Amino acid sequence: MAGPAPRPRTSTREPEELGRRLAAWLDTELPGAKVTNISVPGSNGMSSETLLFDIEHPDAPIHACALRLAADPAAYTVFPTYDMPRQHRVMSLVAAHTDLPVPRVQWLEEDPGPLGAPFFVMARAEGRVPPDVMPYTYEGNWLHAATDAQRAALQEASIALLARLHEQFPPEEARFLLPEGDGSPLRRHVEAQRAYYDWVVEGKSRSPLLERAFARLEELWPADEGGPAVLNWGDARIGNVIYETDGFEPVAVLDWEMAACAPREVDLGWTVYLHCFFQDLTVGFGQPGLPDFLRREDIERRYAELTGHTPRDMEFHTLYAALRHGIVMLRIAYRQAHFGEVEVPADPDSLILHHASLTAMVQGTYW
Repeated sequence: MAGPAPRPRTSTREPEELGRRLAAWLDTELPGAKVTNISVPGSNGMSSETLLFDIEHPDAPIHACALRLAADPAAYTVFPTYDMPRQHRVMSLVAAHTDLPVPRVQWLEEDPGPLGAPFFVMARAEGRVPPDVMPYTYEGNWLHAATDAQRAALQEASIALLARLHEQFPPEEARFLLPEGDGSPLRRHVEAQRAYYDWVVEGKSRSPLLERAFARLEELWPADEGGPAVLNWGDARIGNVIYETDGFEPVAVLDWEMAACAPREVDLGWTVYLHCFFQDLTVGFGQPGLPDFLRREDIERRYAELTGHTPRDMEFHTLYAALRHGIVMLRIAYRQAHFGEVEVPADPDSLILHHASLTAMVQGTYW
């Protein structure tokens, strides 16, 4: 049976031209430096762009580099804004306050002139990443080919990343990430997602399914929101971790653009659901996937063991994750339509790849 659809277009930029402009910019920061071995990661990442390169210079503070560049406005961006100073600040703070393997951030350039958008440069970690396309639950990649014991080791190490982040990072240091508005951190987070949805559908067909999901959230709203808000990684999933080249331990935690100040369960719900998304997709294409990997009950149990905090209201939080992912999927589908890659159907809900599982969550039948 055929696999998932080809990867949608993510940029109108040319890596070679970016490389030339990067070299000119770097010469102002480190005169005489040479940019070499420019490449673009082959998978993962649908929002900000990543460019990999090396620096040849005797006084270079880092030699193996990764550059994160705000999304190309001409590429019909996934999010309305890209705050590179915010990401740079989050990564710097996580490095200062926790023992997570966060890449060392080096240069931050807020002027869009040099590369067409703000960017920052960080140290590049070597290793391997569970792929998104084709998803790691699909046959033919290193994680799928691993043994059960090896995947269990990766699962254990990955849950520990979240536990350590939430436990070690001072909650007060995360408050700058709170969206403007009234109410609790969770309420502000949800209202920010509602505003994001309104931006996605402006001038386009609205999604009845996503709007039912918002209504269902209100019905399931936690009576107790889980204690003080903590720093949320935001895009908390194994596809944003670099693991050892020949092992299963994390060597770098990536992609902090969705970082937030929110209850722990917001991160946990995202971790649980994003694996379910890939697993359901794989089963839908006739493969068994990895049914014993990153199961919700195992994630919740191990997180509680590591932190002493028993996750609560996870039906709410996994629905919220599926809803948030649905908004992103709808935006990506509208972007594909913008580039002529797909036609917009009469039912916009069919553009959401996981509309069946989201429907089940809204109805309370998924779990």
